[in-house]
Amino acid sequence: MGNHHHHPHGHHDHTHDGHQHHTGNITVAFWLNFIFCLIEFAGGFFTNSTAILSNALHDLGDSFSLGLAWYFQKISLRKRDKTFSYGYKRFSLLGALINSMILLVGSVFIIREAILRLLHPEASNAKGMVLFALLGIAINVVAVWRLRKGSSINERVISLHFIEDVLGWVAVLMAAVVLLFVDVPILDPILSAAITFYILYNVFRNLKQSLTILLQAVPFDINEEELKKQLLNIPSIVDVHDVHLWTMDGEYNILSIHLVLGNNVSLEETEDVKVKARALLHKLNVHHITIETESVAQSCALKHC
Repeated sequence: MGNHHHHPHGHHDHTHDGHQHHTGNITVAFWLNFIFCLIEFAGGFFTNSTAILSNALHDLGDSFSLGLAWYFQKISLRKRDKTFSYGYKRFSLLGALINSMILLVGSVFIIREAILRLLHPEASNAKGMVLFALLGIAINVVAVWRLRKGSSINERVISLHFIEDVLGWVAVLMAAVVLLFVDVPILDPILSAAITFYILYNVFRNLKQSLTILLQAVPFDINEEELKKQLLNIPSIVDVHDVHLWTMDGEYNILSIHLVLGNNVSLEETEDVKVKARALLHKLNVHHITIETESVAQSCALKHC
């Protein structure tokens, strides 16, 4: 889900490397996943298995996050306009948030069902579960194989999702095989709860990440102290204050900063300092930079030294 795996852009190019070219594989993965997910829900009811329903929820989550990621990815590539002066990069976060909500609601229902089953065990159709598990493994392997060929970060992240799904289905297969030979109906809701708690763990992790970005926290891949220290190494910079650092989407970082320069620094030198500061900040993974300069005297007047 909101898998913002961060890949630093060293340059001021605002392209998301390769996201545009690789929607084909993502589309195939989406439809494979979505159609199978519908079959799974039917299968979960048919085999009376909450473990299969939990897997269906996991796949539904993947489908939604694939669909939303693809849709919002397209939107987030739009350039800035009158409404959004920073552009549309934040829309990718919206996808992650919507998806988290869908999964939270689904998880509550499934955990409720699993608890009821633990209290009043019901038999599941083990043969049906084995067939679905084999089908599940096959479909996810095909999806991984399709996405393995892709090079964009999005595809790599999504192929990890499918590998997770394969593991989920292997677990269902093992449980189903045990149920073929031994009558322990409680095994199904236990497995279901385990899968659902795993989904919830990821939901909370992604929610935390998305909300931290929305609340304009300092990007986790930038060390503010280190940044100040390196700026103060530039000759003529006497002090650095009013540092505001945040990120649009976990990748595109924005900074506004005041540089205090020595009293007798000329205009040419000031321009030179700005060029050096920008070069340094780009290296430190800051993409959009606003620099305000002031002299020591002016800074004192502002601070009433």
